[in-house]
Amino acid sequence: MTNNKNMQNFIKQTFASLLGSILGLFIFFGLGTTGLLVLLFAASKDTGPEVKNKSVLVFDLSTKITDTKPSSGELLQKALSGTEEEQMSLRAVLDALEKARRDRRIVGIYLDATRNSATNNAGFATYKEIRQALEKCRAAGKKIVAYGVGWGEREYYLSSVADTVVLNPLGAMEVNGFSSQPIFLAGALEKYGIGVQVVRVGKFKGAVEPFVLTKLSPENRQQTQKLLDDVWAEWRNAVGSSRKITPAKLQAITDNQAFLEAQQAKTNGLVDKVGYFDEVVADLKQLTGADKDEKSFRQISLSQYAQISDRSLGTERSSKNKIAVVYAEGEIVDGQGDTGEIGGDRFAKIFRKLRQEKDVKAVVLRINSPGGSATAAEVMQREVRLTREVKPVVISMGDIAASGGYWIASDSNRIFAEPNTITGSIGVFGLLFNAQKLANNNGIAWDSVKTGRYADSQTVSRPKTNQELALYQRMVNQIYDTFLDKVAQGRKIPQAKVAEIAQGRVWSGTAAKSIGLIDEIGGLDAAIAYAAKQAKLGKDWELQEYPRLSSWGERFFGEVTEEVKTVVALNREQLKTPDLLTAEFQKLQAELATLQNMNDPRGVYARLPFNLRIE
Repeated sequence: MTNNKNMQNFIKQTFASLLGSILGLFIFFGLGTTGLLVLLFAASKDTGPEVKNKSVLVFDLSTKITDTKPSSGELLQKALSGTEEEQMSLRAVLDALEKARRDRRIVGIYLDATRNSATNNAGFATYKEIRQALEKCRAAGKKIVAYGVGWGEREYYLSSVADTVVLNPLGAMEVNGFSSQPIFLAGALEKYGIGVQVVRVGKFKGAVEPFVLTKLSPENRQQTQKLLDDVWAEWRNAVGSSRKITPAKLQAITDNQAFLEAQQAKTNGLVDKVGYFDEVVADLKQLTGADKDEKSFRQISLSQYAQISDRSLGTERSSKNKIAVVYAEGEIVDGQGDTGEIGGDRFAKIFRKLRQEKDVKAVVLRINSPGGSATAAEVMQREVRLTREVKPVVISMGDIAASGGYWIASDSNRIFAEPNTITGSIGVFGLLFNAQKLANNNGIAWDSVKTGRYADSQTVSRPKTNQELALYQRMVNQIYDTFLDKVAQGRKIPQAKVAEIAQGRVWSGTAAKSIGLIDEIGGLDAAIAYAAKQAKLGKDWELQEYPRLSSWGERFFGEVTEEVKTVVALNREQLKTPDLLTAEFQKLQAELATLQNMNDPRGVYARLPFNLRIE
């Protein structure tokens, strides 16, 4: 009886505890939801950053600038890691500078070149567009001041636009020209017993050279030299025009001085003043009319200013007519692809959708890619061609649009590129690795049983036979011929001429225009303006960007979007400028990462020479 009573009390207590817990959860959830709704309502009432009259726009030149907007994963990673790195899309930067040009409240722009960022890998074509936007601001009467402690050619390319360039007394400038130093892995592969066989078409297809040579081939050296010469000529012309220094004098400085101390930089006309940060602040306080008691000048950062909505300046558009801007940035890979990659299937789906949307009147495809999977490039190119039959498709080439990046661009209404865009590289290759020697040296061996001569041709246990290599070469030749056909048809160039300028050779935008690979020198804004003209939209249009990022609410509640939510962890130490030895190891890491992205189902690639860098 007592046991029964105890059991009844236990059940009652357990039930009461359970009921209390459930009620508590409901109350907590209700309060939490209410609080969340209050916060969301409060956020919706927030008017955002304020722009005071006579303000200076602060542009931190260490800002990481990409074509695509930062993904939710990247923003979350940044928040969790506590990094202070600024990141903006090129479109956001250009729009903010255009808004500042028209905004009477903005009296000047301060270019802060005091910090370097190892992750800011924007190329000179990206900087060319920003440079032109800064020139428009200066022409509109905005005072531009640049201050730095140590300038390299990349930061100075933008800073040279300024009315006043100030260098710290202990600062220095690097004006020693451009170089490219690819890493060659052939010796290491041979040492560790990893065999490599190559099938390729095009004498300039340098993408395979790091795996089979120990130095540049004469053809690869020739094309790299011509590319560097073109990009360097554009740098000298642009900087020389702003600083009123002849390109010849800049070349003399490069060859005879290379590294200039502050006073030398001033003597040679590269900077206007040698001074300290507090002196720059004092001048900017005077420009903004700040009181003596104020700690600094009246200012707003570029990233904050970009968030401000002001239709009165005429920089924002609202229309039922859409111009879709599709950002293809990163390696071209088969399938969906991850963040920072161009998945052929994913981008094909985007184009199929845009083709069917009646509100989308034209498409601008912004390409910033060294290429990759030939199969994925073909999947995308087919959708681009079908879309072009329905509405205008205009290409805007960024820093790099080569190999597979050029493949998807070849059949469009018009191609725009900057003088320093890297493009072309019309060629195809395949890399065939084997681990026979490595395995045998460590006591590992294979045997094979098969029902056909080529049944085990995909193995890594041995080198390919001559007959197997002939099969691979035939496949590569067929894909290369397809590439040539597409370029010939899309660009309306005789196939013999295409074969002559192809061969896997890379070209600058300037050279590409002279041989017919692109139509016009110009940036993203020029491509958008042309698309609007082709679609006969006048000024009645607005931009719609793809891949579409989810809204804050969608990210919070986990709704599915087109964005691939793969978070790539960033170590805080990687954000610091690396020492020279670490930088070389990072190059090697980048080469190996490129190999991991090679997932073409046929093992054939249309890609730029591996991670070509201009330093």
